Amino acid sequence: MQLTISQQRYIQPVQDALRKYDARLQIINHKIWSNPELGYEEHQAHDHICELFEALHSEGYIVRRHAYGLDTAFEVEYKHGEGGAAGGRILAFNAEYDALPGVGHACGHNLIATSSIAAFIAACEALKAAAPSGLSYIVRLLGTPAEESGGGKIRLLDNGAYKDVNACLMIHPTAMPPGQPSLLSLAKAPEGGFLANDKVSVTFTGKPAHAAAAPWEGVNALDAVVAAYVNISLLRQQILPTQRVHGVIVNGGDRPNIIPWSASVDYYIRSPTLATLKPLTERVVKCFEAAAIATGCKVEFEWGPSYADVKSNEPICESYVSAMRAMGQHVLLTAPPSAGGSASTDMGNVSYAVPGFHGVFFIPAKGGNHTPQFTEGAGSAEGYQRAIECAAGMAVTACHFLEDDDFARQVAEDFASGESAWVWAR
Repeated sequence: MQLTISQQRYIQPVQDALRKYDARLQIINHKIWSNPELGYEEHQAHDHICELFEALHSEGYIVRRHAYGLDTAFEVEYKHGEGGAAGGRILAFNAEYDALPGVGHACGHNLIATSSIAAFIAACEALKAAAPSGLSYIVRLLGTPAEESGGGKIRLLDNGAYKDVNACLMIHPTAMPPGQPSLLSLAKAPEGGFLANDKVSVTFTGKPAHAAAAPWEGVNALDAVVAAYVNISLLRQQILPTQRVHGVIVNGGDRPNIIPWSASVDYYIRSPTLATLKPLTERVVKCFEAAAIATGCKVEFEWGPSYADVKSNEPICESYVSAMRAMGQHVLLTAPPSAGGSASTDMGNVSYAVPGFHGVFFIPAKGGNHTPQFTEGAGSAEGYQRAIECAAGMAVTACHFLEDDDFARQVAEDFASGESAWVWAR
């Protein structure tokens, strides 16, 4: 993980660009954090970010609002020379900005957006200042809505947003590990940090009846939900420690004196890889089907977007680590599996389609992701500063990739050696 001449050339101009745009970046971060919006409803975030770059039109940024058929997606592009199929490579940064119901930016997507915006600007500015004469390239910033269960990146994949992209980068905040305040970032999450994920809404339909006068005339859909819940709870003893099955009752009936004729649950099913997810999902489905048979109910399944596990590109991760260490930051390639929890992201799907980087960074927070305490940490000055420091590493890595043919070849070879084609599960 030694620093290359190519990386070294971009460190100073990247840092200069981040200082130059710091005030604007702080403003956009605060706007997103203080106005949390749910998936596919991120209209303010979409407009604020687009307005930022429309004001920089003279710098060469081209803004496309409502991109790829999604109302709250956008694309900002900077092109130099004959980029793309006609010449140089294309690198994209993903910006997430959706929030969670009730707890706002409890997953820190304001910091994800800000770090990607900052890395995009810094990479473009640094390339203008230091790239070799004649270098062709395209740098893109993709606004990717609805990561929190909505599968925005999957829809963007379907609609062609990544079809000509040669590499894609983003980074995600999490709570600072105890006793390690100096540790800023990991280039990739610990093993099992980002799991493949199936999402399903299950509805049981029975028959209503008066619960006191003639309960025997009814078919109880709530009983089916309870039976399914118990079945899955028993199944958990027989699944791998790295697998997860968890859900909530969405509807359990209307009144105590009416046998519930309809009841429903939402469940997430997670496993380390797509290959191990499918058989686990099949076992969970049998738990629902058994509950329907036992109670005499009809059962219907509505499947949400399936998230793949994240395939981290090793050369990109190593470039990020070497760049960050050269800038004096305490970063690691990864950490032991016991060091982190498990989550899922639609960036996993992107990483099956193009070489991907989904690093993590640590911010001060008195609670983990998806808690009100993490929302507070995501809005803190130190959280912002740590996002910007990671943006510098991503920007240097992006410049390295766009300039260095040998490095780009290593990235492509690493991607080709793995599972490079996303298999649509549902």
